[in-house]
Amino acid sequence: MTLAITAGTIYSTLGNNNSLVPMAIKDIANSTGLTAGSYITGDKLEGKDRFLDEFGTQAIWLFGIPVYKKLMDYTMYKALKIDPTFDVRNLSKNRNKLLEKSIEYADSSIKESMIKASKNPKYTKNLAMTKFIVSTALTIASYAGLTKYRHYKTRKDAEKEILAEMANEKNNKNTDSFSYTKPTSEAFNNLKLKKQTTFTGSIQDFMYNPVKNLMILDGAITAERLAESRNKQELLGYTIKEGSVWLFMYFASKPIQKFLENAAEKNKEKPASIDLDARVIESEELKEAFKNGKLIESSKKVSSLKNHEELLDFIHNNPDDFVVQMAKKSDILPTLKNATQNDDIDYRKYIDFDEFKGVAEKLDKLKNKFEEFKQANVKEKTLDAFLDNVKKLKRRSILKNMGACIGALGILAPALMIAFRKFDKDNNAFQVKEDLKKELQAKGKI
Repeated sequence: MTLAITAGTIYSTLGNNNSLVPMAIKDIANSTGLTAGSYITGDKLEGKDRFLDEFGTQAIWLFGIPVYKKLMDYTMYKALKIDPTFDVRNLSKNRNKLLEKSIEYADSSIKESMIKASKNPKYTKNLAMTKFIVSTALTIASYAGLTKYRHYKTRKDAEKEILAEMANEKNNKNTDSFSYTKPTSEAFNNLKLKKQTTFTGSIQDFMYNPVKNLMILDGAITAERLAESRNKQELLGYTIKEGSVWLFMYFASKPIQKFLENAAEKNKEKPASIDLDARVIESEELKEAFKNGKLIESSKKVSSLKNHEELLDFIHNNPDDFVVQMAKKSDILPTLKNATQNDDIDYRKYIDFDEFKGVAEKLDKLKNKFEEFKQANVKEKTLDAFLDNVKKLKRRSILKNMGACIGALGILAPALMIAFRKFDKDNNAFQVKEDLKKELQAKGKI
């Protein structure tokens, strides 16, 4: 049982497009590959510059917004006595009745904080927006500070190296000249915080989604890197790096996973449905629900509910229902750790009722795939054999998806950068150092 829960949690996290864990793993692969590539193509100084750039940026990218948000929770929100856990998407006009019912159904430990947060919707929304903008702006400022420090440190280190080399060498090598027009900040005026990239959906979705937080931050980082490129060599490198990050960090994962899920469903020999959360697929409860009929019974009930209010009533009145339990296991229904009632839902957080209903639809589809499995050309047509097949397919799809993105970011992108450097004889040396050498020569320092 413990092993199943552990495996389910691991695969669920790796396959979650709203989790920072797979993002961190992909970025570590990308940063490691690019740093190694810089050591291969350049000298030790270039490798150090790349290391500071990649891993310093990574720390700010991953932890900047969450840390600044937490600081504001402990300062601004605490001073104003507003619960920072309350999601302002609950205050939208089309959810007024849902909010009233949520407050009515809420555990006594959170009821008062919900009432207070909803008393003045405009005030609470503005507070959340302030927190989002300030934490994002401070993170961007932190990255800009890192960039300035990195440029300064690399320049100082390069100057020391050049002076040391010149002291030991009387004959200096002539370097080929190149033309490079540094992008101006004006070229990126359309990349300000509110216009960094075209997003769909409301700004509130970005406020509460950690991955979408990173998209906004990455927009600023991309603009900063391109605008502040020190030479043509660095501009080309950043173009490859940022292009690969946007593609494989944000956009490729979902289509790849969807393709793998569709392939599993269309498999005639061993048909399966693997679009459920890995924690559900790996659970013992799923097998029991198949056997005792709760899966069919529960999924039919939930699928028959017509609107969000009916779904909310069902969740509150049926805390032990199978679909409700699986939605909790998948984090679609957020729960309280120390609830005082059977309904342990944390109604301060935003509940996507369509996603909840989708759990029932996916379970029903899984049941239908089991019927197909029993008719397929397989040796064992048992439930155990079917669920083992589903588990294996789910795990493989997640690992293949992660592997494809990691390979593109950690191997392909660095390989492209190395190739451009190796095939251009005028682009082999660390250009920052070469430019500084010319500058020192012009000033008569060497």
